[in-house]
Amino acid sequence: MAEPVSDLKYWVAFNRIRRLGPIRLRQIEARFGDLSIAWKAGQSDLASVGLDRSTVREIVSGRPEIDPDSEMEALESAGIGVICLRSPEYPARLAEIYDPPPVLYIRGKLVPGDERSVAVVGTRASSGYGREMATRLAGDLAANGVTVVSGLAAGIDAAAHRAALDVGGRTIAGVGSGLDQVYPAAHADLARKIAESGAVLSEYPPGVKPHARNFPRRNRILSGMTLGTLVVEAGYRSGALLTVTHALEQNREVFAVPGSALSDRSSGANWLIQQGAKLVIDVQDILEELNIAGLGVQLGLSAPAPVTGTVESELLNMLRGEPVHVDEITRRTGKPISVVSASLTMLELNGLVRQAGSMMYIAVPGQHRNSPSDNSIESREDS
Repeated sequence: MAEPVSDLKYWVAFNRIRRLGPIRLRQIEARFGDLSIAWKAGQSDLASVGLDRSTVREIVSGRPEIDPDSEMEALESAGIGVICLRSPEYPARLAEIYDPPPVLYIRGKLVPGDERSVAVVGTRASSGYGREMATRLAGDLAANGVTVVSGLAAGIDAAAHRAALDVGGRTIAGVGSGLDQVYPAAHADLARKIAESGAVLSEYPPGVKPHARNFPRRNRILSGMTLGTLVVEAGYRSGALLTVTHALEQNREVFAVPGSALSDRSSGANWLIQQGAKLVIDVQDILEELNIAGLGVQLGLSAPAPVTGTVESELLNMLRGEPVHVDEITRRTGKPISVVSASLTMLELNGLVRQAGSMMYIAVPGQHRNSPSDNSIESREDS
């Protein structure tokens, strides 16, 4: 087992100095070698690093207010772990970017397998289609042993995290605030579940509130620690495109799910495809592009029970596309609502369909495959 970083508490202490960003802190470390020495350095020695006067003054005036030992004790009491750029657990791929976070605060645990990860991002104002595609793709990635990384936001992010959890896979949430400041507050329970089986992480110390300026910085972590970024649904002004900008700067792959040409929600994703992003309609599009298809490890999902009833078979065929409301299902089948409800209940219990909103149902991807006859040209034509 690798030795822990001896001066970790000083990384944490320096991370409390407001004017110190990743670049300046790395300058200090390069000059002194050990941050415990830098913490005690005088003003002239700090100036010799090449820091501007205001930054030096900030360090000198800020140190008396920060006790490294107390900082570590407070983190331990709050159940928050911490690693620094020199820690053996620090994500290797993230350490390679231009401005890696000097310190990462973590609830949960990072594991070596997280190096095989994909960021799944998109709009907060997502459509049913966007959430369904995020659920399918993130769930399939997680079921194939790929860690799903996202930002805990509403919409696409939340759908991706939940899908990974639902199949028993790993997911990591990168946030733009201290770990004691869950944002949005409605996702507190989701954050807890992610930490139990994956990790929630931030470069910001406890007490830092969510602020608009923090999220673009957060996005570089999502793209930086992953093999590639998947944009599921995003408009031209979506923050997801900022994540793509970081991904391109970091020489990471970019994937996008196509959407309606009439939808503003998909305008950014469609534009990315026009610019050369890999078009994705199935998880294999991602696994093959990243050359990790052979590393997929199915997580032991139970095989679905066979479908024997004619009504159940009819419903499955009907629900293979987009979510359908139960009233529309009843209208299409011509069956009594009691029969439709009973059949949907049986399909849901067998893991073949699920609810995708209030009284909306859709077939679970991967639990059934089209037969050869279903793939014929005639069967795909509109009636």
